[in-house]
Amino acid sequence: MCAEGAWVDEILLQGDGRDVALDVGGPVTRAELRRLVTDEQQRLRAAGLAAGGTLAVQLPPSLACVVTMLAGWRTGGQVALLDHRLTTHEVGKAIARLAPQLVVQPETEVTGTLRGYFDVRSRIAPLRGGRPAATPHVLLQLSSGSTGPSKVIGRTVDSLLTELDRYARLEHFPRRGERSVVLASIIHVLGLVGGLLHGLAAGTQIVLPTTQTVDGVLRAVAAGDRPTTLLGVPSQTALLAAAKNPPRLPQLRRMIVGGELVRADVHERFTRGYGAGLGVMYGMTEAGVIATDLTGATRPGLTPAPGMRIRVEDGQILLALPDTPYVGLADPTRFVDGWLHTRDAGVLDEATGLLTVSGRLDSQVSVGGLKVDLSEVEESISALPGVTDVVVVQGTGIEAFVTVGDRAVSHGLADSLAARLAPYKRPRTLHVLPELPRTVTGKPVRNAEVLRAAARSAASV
Repeated sequence: MCAEGAWVDEILLQGDGRDVALDVGGPVTRAELRRLVTDEQQRLRAAGLAAGGTLAVQLPPSLACVVTMLAGWRTGGQVALLDHRLTTHEVGKAIARLAPQLVVQPETEVTGTLRGYFDVRSRIAPLRGGRPAATPHVLLQLSSGSTGPSKVIGRTVDSLLTELDRYARLEHFPRRGERSVVLASIIHVLGLVGGLLHGLAAGTQIVLPTTQTVDGVLRAVAAGDRPTTLLGVPSQTALLAAAKNPPRLPQLRRMIVGGELVRADVHERFTRGYGAGLGVMYGMTEAGVIATDLTGATRPGLTPAPGMRIRVEDGQILLALPDTPYVGLADPTRFVDGWLHTRDAGVLDEATGLLTVSGRLDSQVSVGGLKVDLSEVEESISALPGVTDVVVVQGTGIEAFVTVGDRAVSHGLADSLAARLAPYKRPRTLHVLPELPRTVTGKPVRNAEVLRAAARSAASV
């Protein structure tokens, strides 16, 4: 653990104080950012944070969120990031699991699903029973955005700086003197490291749009004349690509997306409509950026990021890491002999060195660029009163197939689930069946077509 977080000043807050570091509803210079971080440090210390202490931050995308993260690290603290869209139930489970000494949340409730950033004031609450850091990690995140039985992923200073070095060595990634309009969440790995931390380290202006509508994003691009990159997820690309008669924005160099595959028709419409490139990245919370194609020249193959060692074994992508990224209890088969088993399917071309990612091997899926663990969704539904069995699959969206003890229970399932799961995790469709299809050995069938056929049959009856 870096006792006083010197890396924050040396890597993230260095530079000419007159330069604009952030644009969050208005320009924030590096000098102003340093002052705000210093002020927030005083607040955190007054609340009891010291080197080796712990805090959980659950703030929406905002200047307050950025400042609190940096101040926590600068103090030498271990910062756990929680998505502001999590329900009270989910946050409670996360806090109980992580046991931070301080919890930082908005003073008042925030609303607005398409907001790019929020103007919020934070409140700092000491947590009785909170514990100091037991590991050298400075960043904790929950896999899949989950607060149940999911994995706690830790990043050390060395891990973050190594990833920042990979970004610095990526040709075509935003550089000093350029702008990066960040659409990806700044508390998840792409927006956090690729957007916020890389921007601070490289001297790139980081812009959060007022709204994440098409008009809001395009206004953010048009607001500056420097070369501009959009950083987001494929669903945002699809939204922009669907716009009729998009304006010509000569400063827009490219959009770079991560989180899931980009459909060929979306790629074509975006690049033709905006006259800009579309690059893709493959990465995961455990390791950050893994492989890229930032120009679209090698799709669907990706080039391993500088310094990233990759191999494919039995169709699964494996990554070489110096230490396990998991904190606390974890599946022992995920990190073995220095290799992280990603549970992603892929093919590595020995001749070209290109990696083709085929999708997930386990139950994790991507919804709007955010990973969702279907087993967590199943667990949440099965815990609802009256539910006797459940299977959750991913098709055009998340679908749940449930059986209930009393048919009347089915009418309140959606409302009950809304209190337990964030909106992006909730099933798009809930099918109530008299019984679930099962294999000859008694296991529930997980084939989506078989389940839908059973639902149609039940509906006809």
